[in-house]
Amino acid sequence: MTHTSRFSLGIVGAGQFAGQFAKLFHAHPAISAVHVTDVIPERAAALVDRLGLDGTFPSFEAMLDGDVHAVAIFTQRWTHGPLVVQALRAGKHVYSAVPMAISVGEIAAIIEAVRDTGLTYMMGETSYYNPATVYARQRRAEGAFGRIFYAEGDYVHDMDLGFYEAYQYSGGAEWKRTASYPPMLYPTHSVGGVLGGIGGHAVSVSCIGVRDERADGVFDREVSMFDNDFSNATALFELAGGGSMRINEFRRVGYPSHLRESRFRYFGTEGSFEQLVDSAVWQDKESVTDVSELLRTTATLAADDPSLADVAPALRDAFVSGLAPVQDASRLPRELRALPTGHEGSHQFLVDDFARAVADRTLPPVNAWEAARYTLPGIIAHQSALRGGERLPVPDFGDAPAAVAAEAASPSSASSTPQVSEPRR
Repeated sequence: MTHTSRFSLGIVGAGQFAGQFAKLFHAHPAISAVHVTDVIPERAAALVDRLGLDGTFPSFEAMLDGDVHAVAIFTQRWTHGPLVVQALRAGKHVYSAVPMAISVGEIAAIIEAVRDTGLTYMMGETSYYNPATVYARQRRAEGAFGRIFYAEGDYVHDMDLGFYEAYQYSGGAEWKRTASYPPMLYPTHSVGGVLGGIGGHAVSVSCIGVRDERADGVFDREVSMFDNDFSNATALFELAGGGSMRINEFRRVGYPSHLRESRFRYFGTEGSFEQLVDSAVWQDKESVTDVSELLRTTATLAADDPSLADVAPALRDAFVSGLAPVQDASRLPRELRALPTGHEGSHQFLVDDFARAVADRTLPPVNAWEAARYTLPGIIAHQSALRGGERLPVPDFGDAPAAVAAEAASPSSASSTPQVSEPRR
């Protein structure tokens, strides 16, 4: 693989996800060096030592003042928006974990910063690369659905299956304040799988929130930093051009999320595709075809691997999933194909698409405008739930402007990614 330029990367946050992605970033042929920073310096140092990375920075601000060309943000989910803008304004390309942000204003600020700076922004949404989404995208490109008029996306992950431990790990003594994070402010695993498969965007929403009854201090408005007591929520969206999309975000649910956290259904006038936890079918007016094996991933890492020591046992299946036959592994650099992947085979594709976008100055698939379409619907849906299901308009920032795409492809724009002449290894 030939890249226009190689670049150095700074990882922000050395928690459970960062370690898995640091390994992939470190191996990518377009990335010359990987540094780490964390508010707990010992975590950053331990990650560098374990993976043989290139060093640490004492703070996020020090990293932005340093000579890294890009940053990958793996901090707590409600912190992403301001950090992304700060990094872009400091001249760094940005990979951000989901969600993009938690307010319309934060999303608008990111898009404005991307437009002003011409730098790369990519949101790391796993569902865009989910085997079901990839399959739906292929069938849509073939025209096999006909007109798609309805789709569903579920992110079904019970708090008991690893989320308590995850929030305790990241939230410290007051973790219950943060564990009440509103489900619809984390909508990208469900919305991204629908819109990543069929395109388009939401224009309005009505959402019903289910108030929690566990009474254990989580999803308690008296405790919650988000003033939230919804643990489950269901939203019905109107889509541009007609049609609808139903999204479920469940945190109290009897469902084996360790086997499949996200699942999708797409209905068209000529064909439909439906997915359950352990099966998937394509169907038209004549027949039903089982496509489960096309979408089935095969583990590439043992659940007790030492690299997963900081990950709750109930969450480890998501980090060892491997690839499915429907995913095109041949497009990946050989250095990544040899490493484990997770979240239904998405990790390598996430890293590769960001690295390609920065090094070759191209627009990544989940760019700022696409990321807004995956994130904004949930923000408005939560507002609707707070207002008893009132139907509300969903704003849209449009497609990535042609000028931005052209700038990304322009050879002259490569100056924002300094050339690195010597390889790291």
